[in-house]
Amino acid sequence: MPPSRRRATAAVFADPKPPKPPAGVDIATGDPEPEGSYQRLAYYDVDLSGREAEGVRFTQCRFRAADLSGSRLDQLTLTDCLIQHSNWANLTSDGGTLTRVELRDSRMTGLTIADGVLRDVRAEECRFNLSAWRFTRFEAVHFIGCDFTGADLTGADLRGARFTRCDLSGIQLHQADLTGTRFRGCALAGVGSPAQLRGAVFHEADLPALSFVLAAAMGITINSD
Repeated sequence: MPPSRRRATAAVFADPKPPKPPAGVDIATGDPEPEGSYQRLAYYDVDLSGREAEGVRFTQCRFRAADLSGSRLDQLTLTDCLIQHSNWANLTSDGGTLTRVELRDSRMTGLTIADGVLRDVRAEECRFNLSAWRFTRFEAVHFIGCDFTGADLTGADLRGARFTRCDLSGIQLHQADLTGTRFRGCALAGVGSPAQLRGAVFHEADLPALSFVLAAAMGITINSD
């Protein structure tokens, strides 16, 4: 595991900082080029699926109904960006970095960001099912009402993450650091060993649901008769 992904002390959760809004945007034209830098552009109703480019940087850009599904964008950098009603399913980015980014009502099924960084990110009502975040670091990241079923968070640093009303059924947390990770109103069926949740913080209202998860992992049957 890369040593740069770990810190000596547990992170304290902070609310994500919102993206800095641009003074104005221009309508984007053309495909992203390798090492290309794009600022204050609007990607509205565009099909950029299946593209391949490394080191692309988007700053203060807006994505609405933008299809980037199946693209390979290693070392992708998103800064002060807003993503709405878009399809980024199966997009892959090794070493991707998101800073002050908001995602709303978007399909991210199978999204892969390995060995990356998410900092000041807020995602609401997005589908991250079957996504992969191996060895990625989360700092001030809040997921609200998102679908994470079957997601792979192996080795992820989740100390700066919060999950609210998310479906986390069947997620993989092997070697992930959940010290201080906050959960509220989440589904956690099939998470696996209770030890993988060590250090996490749950709201007291979630104790009944959590008891079923722990009981299932220990082979205990709960009978209501």
